[in-house]
Amino acid sequence: METLDAIYQRRAIKHFDADHKLTPEEIKTLLLATIQSPTSFNIQHWRFVVISDADLRAKVRAVGNDQAQMTDASLLILMTADVKAWEKSPARYWQNAPTEVADMLVNWMGPFHQGDEQLQRDEAMRSIGMAMQTLMLAAKDAGYDSCPMIGFDRAAVGALVNLPADHVVGPLVAIGKGTKAAWPKPGQLSLDEVVVQNRFA
Repeated sequence: METLDAIYQRRAIKHFDADHKLTPEEIKTLLLATIQSPTSFNIQHWRFVVISDADLRAKVRAVGNDQAQMTDASLLILMTADVKAWEKSPARYWQNAPTEVADMLVNWMGPFHQGDEQLQRDEAMRSIGMAMQTLMLAAKDAGYDSCPMIGFDRAAVGALVNLPADHVVGPLVAIGKGTKAAWPKPGQLSLDEVVVQNRFA
C-alpha cells in the first residue's frame, strides 16, 4: 500500500473479528516497523506492553469503559514510555555512531534533561505518539485495522501491567480484522484554520 493511501484509509475501528489471530511473525513485523520511529536523542523511550493474556485483557476492559475492542482485537498493545531512559546507559543509544558524534550527544543528553521533569515527560509522550502512528500505519499497510484508545483508567491499567514507577502510560492500540466500517469522517478543519504562516497574529 502507498504511504498516502495508508494515511487516508486508517480509521479508528471499534468492531473486530474476535476469532482472528495474528501470527508471531506478523506481530514482530509490526513492532520492528514501530521502532523505526524517531525519538529525541535516539533515546527510544517506548516500552510496548503486548497484552495477550485473555484474563488480563478482560480486566483491562473492565476498567476501560467496556470497550469491546480491548478483548476482541487480535492484538492489544499498551503504549508506555520510560521517562528516565535518558539517564540509563545513554551510550547504548549511539553505539554505532562515529565516536565524536556519540560523545557529543551522550554528553549533552544529561544536561538537557536533568532537573526538567516536564520536559522528560513531554519527550516520553512525544515518542509514544510518533511510535503509535507508525504502528497504526504499518498495520494498515499489512491489511489490518486499528483503534487508539485513551478511554480507560490509566492508574488501574498501570497497576494491572506492573508499570514501573519511572514509566508513563500512553494510549492502548487495538489491531486486527475490522468487522464494521468506521463512521464517515466527522469533518476535518480547513488548512486555513490550522496552518499558521511564520507567527500567530
